[in-house]
Amino acid sequence: MAPYKAPLRDMRFLLNEVFDYPGHYAGLANGGDATPEVVDAILEGAATLCEEILAPLNLSGDLEGCHFKDGAVTTPAGFKEAYAQYAAGGWQGLSFPAEYGGQGLPLSISVFKSEMMGGANWSFNMYAGLSLGCINTILRYGTDAQKRQYLPPLVAGVWSGAMCLTEAQCGTDLAQVKTRAVPQPDGTYKLSGTKIFISAGEHDLADNIIHIVLARLPGAPAGTRGLSLFIVPKYLVKPDATRGERNPVTCGSIEHKMGIRANATAVLNFDEAVGTMIAEPNKGLEAMFTFMNSARIGTAIQGIAHAEASFQGALPYARERRSMRALSGKKDPDYAADALIWHADVRRMLLTQKAIAEGGRAMIYSAAQLADKLFNAATEGNQAKYKEFDDKLGFYTPILKGFLTEMGVEAANLGMQVFGGHGYIHEQGMEQIARDARISTLYEGTTGIQALDLLGRKVLLGTRGKCVRDFTATVLRFSRQHLFAAGRIGKMARSLARRAIQWNVITTRIMLRAPRDRELVGSASVDYLMYSGYVMMAYFWAVQAAKAAELSASGKGRESADFYRTKIQTAEFYFERLLPRADGHGKSALAPTRSVMQIDKEHFAFR
Repeated sequence: MAPYKAPLRDMRFLLNEVFDYPGHYAGLANGGDATPEVVDAILEGAATLCEEILAPLNLSGDLEGCHFKDGAVTTPAGFKEAYAQYAAGGWQGLSFPAEYGGQGLPLSISVFKSEMMGGANWSFNMYAGLSLGCINTILRYGTDAQKRQYLPPLVAGVWSGAMCLTEAQCGTDLAQVKTRAVPQPDGTYKLSGTKIFISAGEHDLADNIIHIVLARLPGAPAGTRGLSLFIVPKYLVKPDATRGERNPVTCGSIEHKMGIRANATAVLNFDEAVGTMIAEPNKGLEAMFTFMNSARIGTAIQGIAHAEASFQGALPYARERRSMRALSGKKDPDYAADALIWHADVRRMLLTQKAIAEGGRAMIYSAAQLADKLFNAATEGNQAKYKEFDDKLGFYTPILKGFLTEMGVEAANLGMQVFGGHGYIHEQGMEQIARDARISTLYEGTTGIQALDLLGRKVLLGTRGKCVRDFTATVLRFSRQHLFAAGRIGKMARSLARRAIQWNVITTRIMLRAPRDRELVGSASVDYLMYSGYVMMAYFWAVQAAKAAELSASGKGRESADFYRTKIQTAEFYFERLLPRADGHGKSALAPTRSVMQIDKEHFAFR
């Protein structure tokens, strides 16, 4: 497989030309040090880390997997040394406050780093990524003492974090959580229960693992209203933030998984393990959403990371592998057959991968600006601004997580398809990408759960459609500016405007029908999410194309003329070949519920 190369040219196009990140950072309280020179140096350094250290471990790590013996997990060869380099380089603390040892840079800079790490080696990226949510949760809800105890080593990367929600009887339905937390005279709690599917829950990379755990207090209300949140370290932590004795948190086993084999997914047993409460009693789920939203954005990154990695593997193969002649005549007459890239269907697959990776990247980078603004509002105590950006990011989150992971799986499968039978063979690396990508649509809430969150909670109950109206107002403002432009840009703007209006129509029709049809939200939600995703990605493709056309016309960056032209051509492919899928999803979302619900459950079996 071709070696991974960080997509720096496309990243810089988005940062400097499309989204004006230098101006964005200049307006942030913590953005003063994020100068263009500093950001560029970070991008280059992260690219080197990913290309030279992490990517070479990806295939071997998958082949070896993690080793479990007597409650301990050993990561694949090379991972421990790579993690030591990662921590020593200060990469974990990029976006965390200087008072805890971080570099105090905006949150979005960690997003750029995480995307490259994910494309190079997703299994490795998860060890570092789970810690980010742990740190964010303690920063947001921890006491001053908890912050002093836990944050310095977490920010330094010498300790790591994990999120402990799932139990054998419940995944998404956290109302069924049974883990108990019994208060002790000294103010601590003893937690007992078993958690499953805990990513990075046990490993040998860090000196300690800090578990963020959902559990119930004695006499707590039933359901999710009775959940509290606790910090439960693998090793107890002294007040001076040094490691103490072993806490009774033990790994019972690790899962044998389809993919991401180099990251340990643990079964954790809490046997009166000592923990401290974080946030208020019985309000643990609210605090946990800080962790979960961080993880969901990270999972959305997985969609584009695997699309990018699969595209990078498929493109050189399509250029080199020869099979048959192109339908329009010989392209490589000196050879017995033409390269795959001359075949229209292969180009369709490659362009689909490219459109998903680059369109999804733009969606993520736009959301990252909202995350920066949300963090600043929280730091400044500006509740009005905090709510504004929290609502906007909350609208993005299920679309990013649900849509981009589904599209990432498609891109990974197309990469295998370009290789044909060779794509099914491990040493090519393509089947690993497909296996690794598959989990992304399942964890942190399946696509169906994200869809219910979008349509049920965010659109219908939360805002009565206002979140859609607000976003499409932005889309329509852009479309009006380019509506009568000549050529491709004008055509894209008109197509985009029509679907933005249609998005509101679909939303209103569902809103009017839902009170009379209780199953409508469930039957329509995934199609609604996919429609939303295709239209949102279309907007960001149109924005990229318009900027590329503007820069080309101005004569600036003549050395980038080929890049800008290809950007416009890929946008045109998206609008003509992928965006029409939205129409089918829109139609399906409005279809009668009866066809979904009419078969009795006993009659599903074959007769």
